[in-house]
Amino acid sequence: MSTNSKEIPVLTGTAIPLGALKTKSSCGVGEFPDLVPFADFCKKAGLGLIQLLPVNDTGTESSPYSALSAFALHPIYISIEGLPEFDSVPDAKKVLKDLHKKHDSQLRYNYRQLRSDKLKVLRLLFDSNVNSFVKDAESKNSEVSKWISENPWVTEYAVFMELKRQYKEASWKEWPEKYKRITKKQIEKRWLDEKLRENHLFYVWLQLRASQQFKDAAKKIADKGLLLKGDIPIMMNEDSADAWAHPEFFDDTMRAGSPPDGGTPEGQNWGFPVYRWDNLAKDGYSWWKNRLISASQYYKAYRIDHVLGFFRIWATPENESSAILGMTQPSDCISRQELHDIGFNDDRIRWLSQPHVPTRAIEDVNNNDYLGTHGYLHKLMDRIGNEELWLFKKEITGDKDIWNAPDIPDSVKARLVQFWRDRTLVTVSEDVFVPLWLYRDSGPWKSLSDDERWRLNELISRKAAHQEYLWEQQARTLLGELTSATDMIACAEDLGANPESLPSVLGDLSILRLCVIRWCRDWDIPGKPYKAFESYPKHSVATASVHDSSTLRLWWLTEPDANDFFQAFPPEESGSEIRPGVYTPETARYLLKKFASSASCFCVHPLQDMLSLSQKYYSDDPQLERVNVPGSVNEFNWTYRLPVLVEDLISDKELISSIKEIVSLHQKN
Repeated sequence: MSTNSKEIPVLTGTAIPLGALKTKSSCGVGEFPDLVPFADFCKKAGLGLIQLLPVNDTGTESSPYSALSAFALHPIYISIEGLPEFDSVPDAKKVLKDLHKKHDSQLRYNYRQLRSDKLKVLRLLFDSNVNSFVKDAESKNSEVSKWISENPWVTEYAVFMELKRQYKEASWKEWPEKYKRITKKQIEKRWLDEKLRENHLFYVWLQLRASQQFKDAAKKIADKGLLLKGDIPIMMNEDSADAWAHPEFFDDTMRAGSPPDGGTPEGQNWGFPVYRWDNLAKDGYSWWKNRLISASQYYKAYRIDHVLGFFRIWATPENESSAILGMTQPSDCISRQELHDIGFNDDRIRWLSQPHVPTRAIEDVNNNDYLGTHGYLHKLMDRIGNEELWLFKKEITGDKDIWNAPDIPDSVKARLVQFWRDRTLVTVSEDVFVPLWLYRDSGPWKSLSDDERWRLNELISRKAAHQEYLWEQQARTLLGELTSATDMIACAEDLGANPESLPSVLGDLSILRLCVIRWCRDWDIPGKPYKAFESYPKHSVATASVHDSSTLRLWWLTEPDANDFFQAFPPEESGSEIRPGVYTPETARYLLKKFASSASCFCVHPLQDMLSLSQKYYSDDPQLERVNVPGSVNEFNWTYRLPVLVEDLISDKELISSIKEIVSLHQKN
């Protein structure tokens, strides 16, 4: 059922990674049952919505956006004590006690160690009850066999995970050739292999128990009158059961990301394969629909991660390390004939689409060694006649080939990579091109005459106008199909360079937009004024921060645009001591009250931003309150834990009263 005709309530809520929750019973990390006491706190504070980060199994990676499966839940969130098998194992209580002692005191959880430790205990419980579980799995009318038949993805996942265990968690691309490109029949054969039966059923057991615990928590949250909102990442990890078992749905030659902009001049290359939408369409988008139907067992609303990707995804060839030489899919490409038609012959097209490297430019970074430079260039390039000008060999298909070339100094490689990326037209195939995203900044473009620039720019502009139409049609098809698959409320993460049609498409499909308040400005107007809160779309989610940004406190203390906000929305109280650079509970109250005047139907803030209403929850270093720092890979990211037990939050009358005041203001709008 679509949300088009559905009345969307006005709610204030909070966002939290499940792993961040901390209760008296949780072991090292937030667990599915911890959502129930957390919902009790939210209920007391007047909050009506709880938003989670993705909770899918991510294997050895801590990022919730790097899932091994679109369907499988993460076993790290299973409550060991809450399992029906727990009391049947004599040593379980002692083992769990030791696990608590090892992990509960950690400020941020050690993801890989905790995952390893919990899986060992979970395997102990399974092995102690394996005979009865195998018997249930083989009985046609049992709960286990019924669950397997209702969740057919679990057989692929179990076979995948057992192979992953066998090959020490290596990517499936590093497995023996016979397991890399496996057929559905071969997966089924391994699933039925009696020698592997118990190992496969261990992963089934994990998923069954995780689902039971999560579903039970979700029902209790709904019974309390709260709305649970999930997060559906748009892309899938290339090292996932889905990409491995369904290569027909994924284009492994291209990588998804986002185009260059001011903050990321090389763009973002996420390393995820892009979808083969044509093959998904032939299958009725069943994989995507089943993904949403599975999520609807737990959630009443969901965040569509990177909704722009449904309009057009930024796709870069797999052999590129950056995203500069990417293209939108779909694209209205430029043909060689079209370039001929506006006066560009093949030599001119080559100049625009193939980097021409002068010897001197490489000599400059190679100690002015002419002969040595020629030696390096001959390895990767072909000289143009007797000119001191070079073209890359046809075997060079991406900058990774340059970076991986042996016996060439890094300084030379880096300069060659600069040239590799410097082109006006990106070659899609021999006679098909797209413009570089920032083509006006390219060297070849700057070398063109004014007349040549005008002719080429007119062609690119015509193509761009038609692309907007292609993007709109694709989004209406894809999002229309997907949002009609369940009755969950769809909320878009629509940050970035938006297609012109995005507001109308989301509006027509009743998909809520995202308004990150610190970024809600009229960027094209001099002074970049903040938008008035009453101008926010009703069908939107207003938020103070997101998981990739600084917290509200850190923003106010360290980032210059906090002063812009202060000037735009000064405190109403005369004589107020609130000012940027100083953060107190009064500052938090001032900001959250301002945000509560938003016209958005949902006002959802990270819990850290709400906890800042009480100084006793402040970390000495506000950086430690962040969930993730984009562009960095370390043990810090995604391992945030609350500084307080949920049980203590429930008894914090002062905090609850402060949150209630914020909620009441939003309800009035």
